[in-house]
Amino acid sequence: MSERKAVLVVGAGDATGGAIAKRFAREGYVACVARRNAEKLEPLVAEITAAGGEARAFGCDARVEEQVLEMFATIEREIGPLEVVVFNIGANVQFSITETTERVYRKVWEMAALAGFLTGREAARVMLPRARGTIIFTGATASLRGGKSFCAFASAKFALRATAQSMARELGPKGIHVAHPIIDGAIDTAFIRDNFPERYALKDEGGILNPDHIADSYWQIHMQPKDAWTHELDLRPWLETF
Repeated sequence: MSERKAVLVVGAGDATGGAIAKRFAREGYVACVARRNAEKLEPLVAEITAAGGEARAFGCDARVEEQVLEMFATIEREIGPLEVVVFNIGANVQFSITETTERVYRKVWEMAALAGFLTGREAARVMLPRARGTIIFTGATASLRGGKSFCAFASAKFALRATAQSMARELGPKGIHVAHPIIDGAIDTAFIRDNFPERYALKDEGGILNPDHIADSYWQIHMQPKDAWTHELDLRPWLETF
């Protein structure tokens, strides 16, 4: 097997997930990036490659166990040992309780909770024999409290947080660092730019989260010594109330 080290980012979109992949690639990790449509990852892979890094795209629906199993097996077999696994799928939706359909609730739970469990379980399975590794689950304000019209999203994020806590208690003594950062605030994305122009106008004042700065924090989590591990931290712009 290659001696190259790999990082897997599940939910490697155009903002946070992509920034995390690029940050680890700059440190010499092979960036394995995954989302349901692998073609949408081509610009990210090209950017990492152009900067001198290595990347590989995976089309994977993280809600489907067989696809997750195949992706982990392929990475371990063809690329290198997974040192870091980041689960970064969003699934943020907003509906009043009476307008939240069974389909919406189920889909959000599958994306944020079930997929997180499957990803975390397979990460643990490959890391345990080596007694090392970092698993990071991206959390949100909804991981801590259920806001108005966020029943489906908050329920799923609560479940993901519980999964992360349970894994941290089980895997920490076995050498695996499990962390759950809380991202509290608007992130610099096209969605925020187009739908919340007043908030986006505060970008230069540090009023929205820079994906690169989030990625720096994820790298720092991975590099923490075992005697000072962080399980949960919050990242928010200075103007957010909490």
